[in-house]
Amino acid sequence: MVYAADEQRYEKLPYRRVSDSGLILPAVSFGLWRNLGDQMPLENSKKVILKAFDSGIFSFDNASNYGPSNGTAEETFGQIYRSDLKPYRDELVITTKAGYHMWPGPLGEFSGKKTLTAALDLSLKRMGLDYVDIFYAHRWDPNTRLEETARALDLIVRQGKALYVGVSNYTAEQTEAIAKIFDDLGTPFIGNQVSYNMLNRTAEEDGLLSVLDKHHAGLIAYGPLAEGLLTDRYLKAIPDDYPIHRTNEFLFENGKDKLIEKLNALNLVAQARGQKLSQMALAWLLKDQRVASVVIGASNIEHLVDNLSFSDHMAFSTDEIAKINKILN
Repeated sequence: MVYAADEQRYEKLPYRRVSDSGLILPAVSFGLWRNLGDQMPLENSKKVILKAFDSGIFSFDNASNYGPSNGTAEETFGQIYRSDLKPYRDELVITTKAGYHMWPGPLGEFSGKKTLTAALDLSLKRMGLDYVDIFYAHRWDPNTRLEETARALDLIVRQGKALYVGVSNYTAEQTEAIAKIFDDLGTPFIGNQVSYNMLNRTAEEDGLLSVLDKHHAGLIAYGPLAEGLLTDRYLKAIPDDYPIHRTNEFLFENGKDKLIEKLNALNLVAQARGQKLSQMALAWLLKDQRVASVVIGASNIEHLVDNLSFSDHMAFSTDEIAKINKILN
């Protein structure tokens, strides 16, 4: 059966302009970090991705090292794009990244010109694309001149292989430094994709949001649920082998008991709002217009649909904000 997208898909989610650029993103983007690569049947991945598009998600986020095995998430998306989504290319925002380990040898990681250009060529081939909408330098490179990284990204745009460029996992200071180079080059710098959630507010604390706003860019938040901590699954206990992302490891520094207390307090606020904790966590990030989109992953349709219900209640009262800040601080 030939796939036909839901005709009401654009009535189901709010959309946000990235700063004052011409790029518009759904409030929620779909990430393929580790959910739909080589360890998941293709048919299941197809169902989830097409359901996401039918639900109003038209932004799909990838990276050269996503899989779990390098490149397999892009290959999975590419198969689904070719079979079902290609007629909708003009509606899709497809993004990818390069910088973490992608292939053997010293040129298989970081942000040198050869590495970035080779990685993007591989990504385009895997996904069956002529260009991506955003190409990110996935990590800060301490050994390569920042000018080389910036000029490589600028060249990629001028070659027509990406419409916009961004960075990922850059601090506020690092973002400011490369944004100045982009300003001089006239490069369409669109944003920084970083770990950001109710429990990890580094993006606020180090001034990253202000830096991005200054340079007409936005923040794209990954890990908005802190790898599942901001759900109702861990209100009683957090397993000793919990697979926390490196950016959130600090959450366990004061012990898990205090964190569980915080999660339960937040859950009470969510219940009073008529939401699940996960839904409130997504809405919380999006109350700041500088957050262009939050990236969620899902390995099944039920999980996806449940999270998207956040859009039923996105406003926060002054009292709710005060209660949440007290809990988080």
